Amino acid sequence: MATHSPILLALPGATIYQIGDDGSIEQVGYDDALPVRMTRDFLAAPDRYLRYLLDPE
Repeated sequence: MATHSPILLALPGATIYQIGDDGSIEQVGYDDALPVRMTRDFLAAPDRYLRYLLDPE
């Protein structure tokens, strides 16, 4: 299954593959998966992300 959900990526026994910008495919651990890192970054500092959505300029 393809997903960007950190919750689904956390399912026991999940094998996580990540496709690089160059098209390469590699297996990564949960903590290294891009959706997990981005979710953690957002939760740590939502204002950094929301300003792009809410800033009128």
